[in-house]
Amino acid sequence: MRVIIVGAGDVGYDVARMLSLQHHDVTVIDTDLERVNHIRDSLDVLAIRGSGTSTRVLNEAHVRDADLLVAVTDVDEVNLIASMLAERVGDDPVTIARVRSDGFSGGDAVLKMEDFGLDLIIHPEESTAAEAVALLRRSAATDIVEFAGGRLQLVGVRMDKEAPVIGQSLEEIARANDHLTFRIAGIVRGSRTLIPGGRERIQKNDQVFVLVEAGQVPQVVHILGKSGARLEHIMILGGSNVAARIAAQLSEAGGRRDRLRVKLVEPDRETAERLAEALEGTLIIHGDPSDMDLLAIEGIGEMDAFVAVTEDEESNLVSCLMAKHLGVRKTVAMLSKSAYIPISQSIGLDAAVSQKLAISREVLRFLRGKHVTSVATVLGLDAEIIELEALPESPITRALLMKQKLPKGMLVAVVIGADEQRIEIATGTTRINPGDRVVVFVLSDRVEEVEAIFGRKETVAR
Repeated sequence: MRVIIVGAGDVGYDVARMLSLQHHDVTVIDTDLERVNHIRDSLDVLAIRGSGTSTRVLNEAHVRDADLLVAVTDVDEVNLIASMLAERVGDDPVTIARVRSDGFSGGDAVLKMEDFGLDLIIHPEESTAAEAVALLRRSAATDIVEFAGGRLQLVGVRMDKEAPVIGQSLEEIARANDHLTFRIAGIVRGSRTLIPGGRERIQKNDQVFVLVEAGQVPQVVHILGKSGARLEHIMILGGSNVAARIAAQLSEAGGRRDRLRVKLVEPDRETAERLAEALEGTLIIHGDPSDMDLLAIEGIGEMDAFVAVTEDEESNLVSCLMAKHLGVRKTVAMLSKSAYIPISQSIGLDAAVSQKLAISREVLRFLRGKHVTSVATVLGLDAEIIELEALPESPITRALLMKQKLPKGMLVAVVIGADEQRIEIATGTTRINPGDRVVVFVLSDRVEEVEAIFGRKETVAR
């Protein structure tokens, strides 16, 4: 597939790297010479210096032959114009734009994405905030991703050394709790990602990923030795769009009696004043988020949760570690640099969120066929979690799972019936029928094999 990426910042670089590793023909456009040279030196892609709003530059990138254009600069207007030009000049490519402003993507927007010739608008700040809020509501989780319209959740849990399931096999855990609908579908052990069989045993410090019916998450988390106690006092660092959205969602949660107590620290006075007017249920503090004396005065040690979502990733990491040292139960940091993500939990961080992942997930879904309902990637997990629909006459529907030769590095975890009523933990005796939706864990280098057995692979889904 021929892909054009407009914008070579952190997000554009990450998308280009991902697509290049999957052997797509990628061209990156950016006005910054240093970014262009960095792309040229480190990735097997074509990099062009210029503006994505220039027809000449788009033609140089062979936009007429492009299957997909992804515009992810920091400027909404550039992303929208680049997408419009690609739609007009190209041969009907799929266009995806990163848009931060609610003026373009909100429900009250005068102009809709169809007016710009867009197939998809990605709002990473909104997705990142929603993920952070979900992590705070599931206090024991390191990661949360929803499937089947929210009926299923993928929950990541770090195994403490005193967890009751340490040393038990997955078969033993499942048998002892057969009244619950869940499946341990992935394990990160050190730097390795495992797609485990039933005989695999849980070890201390494992990070396990469990697919579970949403209503049964507290019970399954308890089985894994974690407390699901509610977090009531929360401090947020940074007054960015992500921070404001997190505070708004937390402050509005529940009735007056159940409302969470949220504090937000912002260094810019004008921003702090604006947030104070917009977020009535949040206490806004004007001050330096890196000033630990200020945070101590404001009661950081009395917080149940601490969320650092400033633009300074190093500050996010350090402040979360300090909060953990002071006894805060749950810490969440916004990270994007690939060097920080693998070490974040090993050094004491509870969870991390990333705006880059929000964009990568949407791009991945568009690269898959129409039978792919959703695609999830998780920080530190070298696997994809894919929700697919089994098409008529696809190979997966021809026999029981135990009688099929499935690719190594793949686990069929959960089956959702075509009638939406049945949620079944897949076993060897499971038969997948046309129209069923299936959640599959698969190592990144086996994705194409999995797609092939669920239905014909299409170039790009609209």
